Formats: sequence, structure tokens, C-alpha cells
Amino acid sequence: MSFRPTHRSPWYLSAALLLASMTGLSAADPRLEPLKDLNGYFPFPAPKSLQEWEPRRDFVRRQLVVSQGLWPMPTKTPLNAVIHGKIDQGDYTIEKVYFESAPGFYVTGNLYRPKHVTGKVPAVIFPHGHWTDARFLFQPDKFVRDEISTGQERFENGGHSRFQSMCVQLARMGCIAWQIDALSDSDSIQFSSAIVHKFAKQRPEMNTTDNWGLYSPQAEANLQSIMGLHTLNSVRSVDFLLTLPDVDPKRMAVTGSSGGGTQTMLLAATDDRLALSYPVVMVSTSMQGGCSCENASLLRVGTGNVEIAALIAPKPQGMNSADDWTKEMATKGFPDLKALYKLYGKADFVTLQRGEHFPHNYNAVSRMGFYAVLNKHFKLGQPEPVVERDYAPLKKDQLTVWDAAHPAPKAGDPNFERGLLKWLKSDAQQQLLAAAGSKEGRDHILRPGVEAIIGRTLASTGKTTWTAAPHPTGDDRTIAGTVTNVTHGEEVQIEFHLPRNADGRAVLWIDDAGLSSVRNSDRKLLPAVQKLLDSGVTVISAQLLLQDDPTTPHRVVKETRQVPAYTFGYNHALFAQRTHDVLTLISFLGASSDRSLPAIKSVALVGCHHSGPIAAAARALSGSAVAKAAVDTRGFRFAKLLDYRDPMFLPGGAKYLDVPGLLALSEQLPLLVAGESDNALFPAAKLSSSDDFTAAASAWLLQ
Repeated sequence: MSFRPTHRSPWYLSAALLLASMTGLSAADPRLEPLKDLNGYFPFPAPKSLQEWEPRRDFVRRQLVVSQGLWPMPTKTPLNAVIHGKIDQGDYTIEKVYFESAPGFYVTGNLYRPKHVTGKVPAVIFPHGHWTDARFLFQPDKFVRDEISTGQERFENGGHSRFQSMCVQLARMGCIAWQIDALSDSDSIQFSSAIVHKFAKQRPEMNTTDNWGLYSPQAEANLQSIMGLHTLNSVRSVDFLLTLPDVDPKRMAVTGSSGGGTQTMLLAATDDRLALSYPVVMVSTSMQGGCSCENASLLRVGTGNVEIAALIAPKPQGMNSADDWTKEMATKGFPDLKALYKLYGKADFVTLQRGEHFPHNYNAVSRMGFYAVLNKHFKLGQPEPVVERDYAPLKKDQLTVWDAAHPAPKAGDPNFERGLLKWLKSDAQQQLLAAAGSKEGRDHILRPGVEAIIGRTLASTGKTTWTAAPHPTGDDRTIAGTVTNVTHGEEVQIEFHLPRNADGRAVLWIDDAGLSSVRNSDRKLLPAVQKLLDSGVTVISAQLLLQDDPTTPHRVVKETRQVPAYTFGYNHALFAQRTHDVLTLISFLGASSDRSLPAIKSVALVGCHHSGPIAAAARALSGSAVAKAAVDTRGFRFAKLLDYRDPMFLPGGAKYLDVPGLLALSEQLPLLVAGESDNALFPAAKLSSSDDFTAAASAWLLQ
């Protein structure tokens, strides 16, 4: 047994070695290390060329959009926007706004507009972070004086609300500012703060296979999250602003701090209509966002906030550092962003405003940094430096969108939560069913979604090598060894079972029992396997990751809050990792030139029991590299799982038409399916029974 030195503590090394001894893998396999969490290290190595970067950019962007539940984008239903209660402030106006991002789901905020401009003007979306009642914030006099004394604010009046200060200044610069409420804050009352920001424990009444709630295994399997709802609201905010006749569609920006900085990065990466981004006190190689509203399953698997910020390149972008987790950005993260922008010939399009002497907020100095970037790139013509002027901030009763003529919706209604998620599920199903009916839809909508939830394709599997090992029984018809995925550092144990007259055909046999799945309890080969060998077919059995006991619960991060995204937002699910193993083996078998191994001309795949859906996923992502596939699903559905620690749990697994969706991506290729009674999504496949499936699979493969 070998292991590579790491910076981890002896305790972690011991854990990795223990897992290695249980699985037979080397402790070098990174999947045996402790799970990554939001407090890990998330570097962004600068790409060496645009040719290297742009495919990576496209994959990370798609993973991000999928993680937000926006692939495909929910149907853009009528906004039914209401704008009322205009307040004239001399050189700008403030209006009260609400609209529906989805049926019955209200987005609320204030719209600040300049009065003395002509033509179309820039628009800025301004989401906020974790400040209670941020849009209504009015700090006491002593707080304001303290901030003035430390240089964080300038004015005794305007200093009462840094959020209004931003919007007033933008309007005075000739921009429209849309100050949007975060969920559970200010006028956004349909979700409670306990659900949005303080979720701690799974709710049994919401953990059901129908009418589920947020954070449940069902919500995660359909990629429904608070973070995704925030991103949907941001996208629909762009839609709303573009309905205003005075908005310039080519000059739209987004800025926000803390959790608002997270929303800023996500909107800029998701929506190509944004021309400029300025996330504040959030972009970092360390802590990625601690609140449940800042995490979503899949989002940061293999990536992090610096790379997410990079997705808008080469469009203009600024950011800052403060005395928080961003304090090392000048040396960790920003130089790599600068190098990326340099590849585009636009090194000056990304800026970092140093502010480590200030605490975690969006103060007047930080706002000036944003104004400078906006002024430069949107050509506002303001004299530099752009400095705020004082103003009279308004109170809550003047800014709230709800009144007698515009009554508020019901607050914190669990039936609204269930109904919204049910609508999102139904809408996605309709779109995906339509997509599955055509090759174009499967290739451009369904397959990219599946690629993102699995997190790998055959093309991205990488380089593999082979290390032989003596077979413990001394069987000269069996070759044992380990396939190493050099690109990803992963290992898979396999055994070649050799026919006496090999003809170049090979069958990769995947089952829950791993290496021993091809043998009976008396160690004799299964009759179905022996039939293949007698016909000249080489059979390969494999031990997928942690397959020794398929009932062992999924590992989760050390976190008291039962939020699945704290684990699956940073780590591949075990189902996905086992699919990676199968893809590694398909790649290895298709390319191996090792003369100690039998020559292989074609590869077929058999998947039984819990490994049937894994085989279906691998075949969906490997296409014609697998000549034939026989899959027994046993009727398994991700949609039936009620525990996110189940080893078969997969974020997004139910969304993309569940297991039938995986089979739909292979139905144009030779496919035998057992365990399914409805083959509407894969009509070309041959159906079989789960009874004696191995015999049926063997006979079909030899046809």
C-alpha cells in the first residue's frame, strides 16, 4: 500500500488509509480523503491559453446553470409588474415595484430613476447580503458617527443607509437602480428567514415523494434551492428592466456585497445580457459562502468563487478585499483573474480595490470603487473621482411596496413553498419530455444536463494506466490489476476473465458485488459469464468506489445543519463517482495497448441491481464507445429516495427524466433494458425481465 504526502493532519491521513485498506485502493485516490466543505481552499489556476480556458469555461458555466435549476430555464411567464407610489426627490425618483418571477412568486424592491436625462440609460441590479430589512435599513446616529470616524461613511444623513446611498448616487449619475429584496427580507415575505437563512433540520412533513419542500432529497434531486430561486429572481429582474423603455440593453450591470456578491457572480455568469459585474466582499479562494442561501448542490464541485467570477471575462469586472475571507485576494485569486483577462488583451478590464483595513460591508469607499468602474466602462462622463453627495434617506413606511391598494401575499406559507416547487418540477418535466422526443433536444438539452449532474464525460475522462497484480487464487485464466485514471488520480480494481479463444469482444460486467459479481457463492463463474467466455468474449469485472457494502450511508461533511448542498455543493455524489469509474474503464478498454492484456476490438456493458442505473448513466455519456449495453434498472427511481445520505442519491437525478432519461440518451444504440414497463422514452430498446437477467443479457450480447 502506498500513499502520497499531503498537508493534512495525521488524523485525516489515518482516515484515508483506513478507507484504502477497506477498499483495496491506494490512499493516493483523492476520493478517499476527507470531503471538501465551504471552508476549503479553492484556487483558480490561470489558464495558459484561451484554447485551454474556453472549453473549461463552458463546462463550469453549464454546471453552474444546472446547479441553479435553470437548465432548461423555467418558462418565462408574464411578470405582471406593478410600479406605483412614485416619490419625487428632486433630481431622481423612487418607485415601488413588485412582479412575478414565476406564477404567484413575487419579487419586490425599489426603482430609482434619474429625472434629467434623455435617451436610454444604464441599469444596475443591486442585490444585498445578510443585513436584516436591508432596503429599509436606517442605522442609529451613534452607528453612523462611528462609521464616519473610521472613514466608512461620509454623511450624517445619508450614512443612515448604505443601501439607499448606492441607489441615490447611481440615479444622480444617470443610471436606473433596481434594489431587489433577498428572499425573507424587507417586502419579500413568502419565505421565512428560518427557511432561507437558518435552515437546520430536515422537515418530515416536507420530505415526501410528492408536494415536497426545500432542502428535502426530492428538492435536491430536482435541483430546487433557495439559491436557485434567488438566481431566477435575478434573471427575471433583467427581464423586468428590459421592459422599461428608458433602459439601455447594452449597459446593464450588477453589484452586491456579501450574499449579494454571491448573487452578483451567479447572475453575471448565468445571463449574457449583463455587461459589467462588481461583486463585493465575496470573491475569495477561502470561505465560499456560509449561509444555506449561498449554497446549491453541484455549484462548486471542482470549482470555486474565483473561477465563477472569471466566467464573465472579458467583460468589465471589479471586486474588493476587506478584513474578512477576501483579505488575501491580492495574492491569491486576483493575479490569476488578471492573467485570464490578459489572454483576452484586456488586463485593465478587471480591478481589485484593496480594503483590508475595513470590515465586511459595502461602505462609501467601496462604493466609490464601483462608481469608477461603471463610469469608465459605461462612459457616463462623470468627473473623477466620483464622490457621493448627501441626501435624505427614507423610512420603511415610505419605501414598502405593500399597502391597502397593493396587499401583501401570505407570509411563510408552507403550501406556497410546496406549490412553487411543484410548478417548477412540472414546467421542467414538460420541457424535458419535449426535448427527449428529438435528437436535437436530447443532444442539446437533456445530455448536457446529465453531463453536469454526473460531472464528467468520456472525453474528459483523461489518461489511464494499468498495473497488474497476481490473482490470489493463482487462476491462470484471470488477470487482476488496477486501472489508474492519471488525470483525476482515481483507481479502479478490475479482473480480466479470459476465454481460451479470445475474438476481441469484451464485456464490462458491473454489479453490486464488485469483483466477485461474476461468480457464484462457490466461486464458480456464473453460467451467463461462462457462456460469454465459451463464445470467445473477454469478461471484465470491477470494484467500483466503496462498493464493498452498497448499503453504507453516503458520507456527509461535518456540519450540524442538515442542508444537502453543504456536502453535494463541493463533492461529487457517490453515484456520480461510481459512474466516473465505469467511464474510466470504458476509456481504458477502448484505448489499451498493453500487450500483457487481451486485445479488445469492441466493448459491451452489463449493469445489474443497483449498478444498473450507474451503467445507464455511463452508457448515456459514452455513446458508441460501448457497442451494446444491457441494463437492469429494477425499476429504481431517484425520485423515490427519501434520504440524501442514501448511496444512490444523486443531485439532479430526478430532474432529467430520472432513469428513463438516462436510457433515452442511449436508445438509438443497441440496448437491452430490464426492470422497466414503460419504454416511451427509449422505444428502440429491447425489453427484458429482471428474472434471470444475466442469462438474458448474455444471450442478447451474443446475438
